[in-house]
Amino acid sequence: MRSIFFTILFFISYLNYSQINTPRTSPASELSQMVGLTEIEVQYSRPSKRGRVIFGGVVPFGKIWRTGADNCTKINFSTDVIIDGKTINSGIYSIFSIPNKETWNVIFYSDTDIWGVPKNWDKSKIIFQSEFDTSKIEKDNIIESFTISFNNLSNNDVDMKISWDDTSVSLNIDVPTRKIVNKSIKEVMNGSPTSSDYYSAAVYYRQENINLDIALKWINKAIEMFENPRFYQLRQQSLIMAANNQFSDAVKVAKKSLELSIEADNKDYIKMNNDSISEWTNKL
Repeated sequence: MRSIFFTILFFISYLNYSQINTPRTSPASELSQMVGLTEIEVQYSRPSKRGRVIFGGVVPFGKIWRTGADNCTKINFSTDVIIDGKTINSGIYSIFSIPNKETWNVIFYSDTDIWGVPKNWDKSKIIFQSEFDTSKIEKDNIIESFTISFNNLSNNDVDMKISWDDTSVSLNIDVPTRKIVNKSIKEVMNGSPTSSDYYSAAVYYRQENINLDIALKWINKAIEMFENPRFYQLRQQSLIMAANNQFSDAVKVAKKSLELSIEADNKDYIKMNNDSISEWTNKL
């Protein structure tokens, strides 16, 4: 009996030890991108071309496709977003598509725990659907592995690009950064704003090229409140003055920033200040 027990134990151990791990045919991938104050996350699998005809072949035209391989591709928005003029609430969705030669229908579906296209496709679970033009990829740049990427990033939008073989589709995703920031600025300014609050709000307005007159008022207030303004803070003040066409004042402040930049041995700011002083002096 004892020998039988050890024989069974040895056999089980052997089986556990001899298990073979092999790579997936379509490796899993995740990507996350902050767009302003919105986080967008994508989880998907990446099949490869391997010499096959993909669209119109492996992926038939005119039929719903899982937009990837294995488990459905998922996208998660931390805030509401707008795509093609349609608002999509924050949350997680699966991505399906209907590829055609010149256009794709891209679909966001509320069910996410799915392997492939659902057998019982439920149109009531379609959260978003819109048509997008395809772009052809040159033969020398064929995409071997199915790829989703984020491009042309700004504080307010980003392009999500879906690419494989000789075809790509791009979706522009608008995010509510300005709405969120403006609400925050309003709340803070109605309270007891600090020098840092004035500074941050002013710099944001300049970066977005909005409310420049208010930005100038607030950056001047911030600099007055700072005990010893740093070179990078004065740099922002000069940029906001220039944005308001106050080039004489901008040059004066840029020269102060330059002096402090030299003291700090910050070569980047030395160059930026020198370039700006030259540019703005020519506008006087």
